[in-house]
Amino acid sequence: MTQSSAVPPVSTPALLVLSHLRWDFVFQRPQHLMTRAARTRAVYYIEEPMFGEHPDELRRSRQPSGVTVCTPYIEAGHSPAESQRRTAALLGELVRSEGLGEYDLWVYTPMELPVAAELRPRVTVYDCMDELANFKGAPPELRERERQLFAQADVVFTGGHRLFEAKREQHPNAHPFPSSVEVAHFAQARAEQPDPADQQVIARPRLGFYGVIDERFDIELVGELARRRPEWQFVLIGPVVKIAPEDLPRADNLHYLGMKGYAELPAYLSGWDVALLPFARNEATEFISPTKTPEYLAAGVPVVSTSIRDVVQPYGVGELARIADSVGDFEAACAAALAEAGTPAAAERQARADAFLADLSWDRTWQDMAAQMELAAEQKYPTSHTDAAQGAADD
Repeated sequence: MTQSSAVPPVSTPALLVLSHLRWDFVFQRPQHLMTRAARTRAVYYIEEPMFGEHPDELRRSRQPSGVTVCTPYIEAGHSPAESQRRTAALLGELVRSEGLGEYDLWVYTPMELPVAAELRPRVTVYDCMDELANFKGAPPELRERERQLFAQADVVFTGGHRLFEAKREQHPNAHPFPSSVEVAHFAQARAEQPDPADQQVIARPRLGFYGVIDERFDIELVGELARRRPEWQFVLIGPVVKIAPEDLPRADNLHYLGMKGYAELPAYLSGWDVALLPFARNEATEFISPTKTPEYLAAGVPVVSTSIRDVVQPYGVGELARIADSVGDFEAACAAALAEAGTPAAAERQARADAFLADLSWDRTWQDMAAQMELAAEQKYPTSHTDAAQGAADD
């Protein structure tokens, strides 16, 4: 049954978001931004369809944050093009039923651009958080869809500076917005926290990672570190995606604790001695800007990372995180972080990190993004936004 998405009165245009990530998946960039957007506007977060033996339906669920999550349920058995046409019809009906006379479109996934066929947004935003075409299993038509999205978008945001360098050549109004952080949330880890039950039984020292464990995660590096250092305990938190369970390294000091909620992360971090970013150096990681880098630092845990461009600059260059690629160098960096704990050098490193983090917040990131959207609207409609904005197309 469709749940009504009654929303409070707002003064800014509604926001329709096309995303490839489920709202209840790992809490990351889209969730951070859209919970803030929902403070001042109606936000409809549109997930990719669920297919099955049922009639087409758009199920809506209002979240405590104010975001309305919309999940298209599409009858199985149709071609991709027909399924997207059916989804487009549901979104057109959403606009009409909600009375959205003026709204903006925010796109995370170029592959789903055809589902916006019936929409007539005031402004179209492409928030390019990753180079999705480089990911394992990416459809070959993704790059062409992205070219179409660049042609339609009024403003483009990128999830990091390396990605910005690539995308600014493809759109004249592109802006870098690297990963930000809720400092106060993660700073809870600096105070003593009750150790979660599944971590409580793990000895120290603990070297931890949280996030999606997929082709970007260097399983060979982590496996060899665990073999070389049986006294170190590796705590790995997050869903395993696109990696067969039998391919994961296994050892007595490798602990896969599964997916945890965003609210739980400070408690786990509080019990770690080193926080890891063991990313492989491959096509899928060339453009990433890991959200967990500032989160680890806000938690007060020393960070060791492979040489991901958006970690090296600014975190490695600023000596906020240690950078190493080979197994030997990564092992040495972890050992140095453990040895530095509790020393004046560690306090000085954390002070530099805190000074850097003082300029970061998701609130500020959203405010700056919203300002760029308004500038794009002013450039598109110099005299009047309202007259130019349209609802769903009738044809």
